[in-house]
Amino acid sequence: MSAITLKNIVKRHGTLTTVNDMSLDIRHGEFIAFLGPSGCGKTTTLRMIAGLTDVSEGRILFGDRDVTAMPPYLRNAGLVFQGYALFPHMTVAQNVAFGLEMRKIDEVETGKRVMDALRLVKLDHLAGRMPGQLSGGQQQRVALARAIVYEPEVLLLDEPLSALDAKLRYEVRTDLRRLQSDLGLTTIFVTHDQDEALSIADRIVVMSAGSIEQVGTPEEIYDRPATRFVAEFIGATNIFAGRPEGAGVFRTEEGMAFALPAGAHTNTSVSAMAVRPEQVRLVPAADVAPNAPSIEGSVEDVIYRGALTEYVLRIASGGTVTAHCQNVEGGRSDFRRGDRAVATWPTSATMLF
Repeated sequence: MSAITLKNIVKRHGTLTTVNDMSLDIRHGEFIAFLGPSGCGKTTTLRMIAGLTDVSEGRILFGDRDVTAMPPYLRNAGLVFQGYALFPHMTVAQNVAFGLEMRKIDEVETGKRVMDALRLVKLDHLAGRMPGQLSGGQQQRVALARAIVYEPEVLLLDEPLSALDAKLRYEVRTDLRRLQSDLGLTTIFVTHDQDEALSIADRIVVMSAGSIEQVGTPEEIYDRPATRFVAEFIGATNIFAGRPEGAGVFRTEEGMAFALPAGAHTNTSVSAMAVRPEQVRLVPAADVAPNAPSIEGSVEDVIYRGALTEYVLRIASGGTVTAHCQNVEGGRSDFRRGDRAVATWPTSATMLF
């Protein structure tokens, strides 16, 4: 098992730069998620780490070993892709054994390793089945067993759950996190699904246009986004453009004034204020706490979403404010479409960019 170090790596396709001067230290045994929109460079970065795509500039290290120019088969990295890529004419066991046979591992050792890998993914009882007889989740676990059977130094996963339905995605990602923890494998997981990244990773690398926007724990990324891009990409966010005005006040471009947290860094580069919908409450005007940020409007939409209800408030500027109220005793608001209401939130929940 290895730590992974990316040193100023660049990938160019002609005049197009898809990964731009990216540096990152991934700790031994860490589970990292590369997260970002389509085309941001996350899969290209993974492919460079795997050796499937050449590096235009920079270096890649597995521990102290420079693998930048090394072919994939010498890097000892386990790969799982979006498509399961299972051989349809082979049994589950034969699919998992294939990589070991290519490495000339003897038959007895191969059989032992295959069953050990299948036990880890809870599929040893299906070793004799054909891929066509398995569910999508089971096929993905076979692909995972095939990636770990030869005891790789690192595990590289390129959107491995995207072909599964919501329930299966939850089940397989839970199994994946357990397996990674049990094996202590240094793992990189590429995804565009925010919930997946937040729930599975030790740290998240948020990427945009070939560059890193922020690296942090799920809590840091969600609660303290470093840029407006991160705030908008990770979860729902109410954003107001404007500037700090004096001590403790933010004035929007429409002229609305909001109180800021004590000690907020209001330097001249700040151009936006944000608050997460789950921090917003809808209350009658008479119930607004003194000095709390608040804004009045008309309830435009009420959307039931199971665990929560989403309220969309249309405000005088023409914009909207979204509130997420938990559907628990005392949590859900009683406002309906067309009602007047005030959106308010704790001053401490305000974020500045």
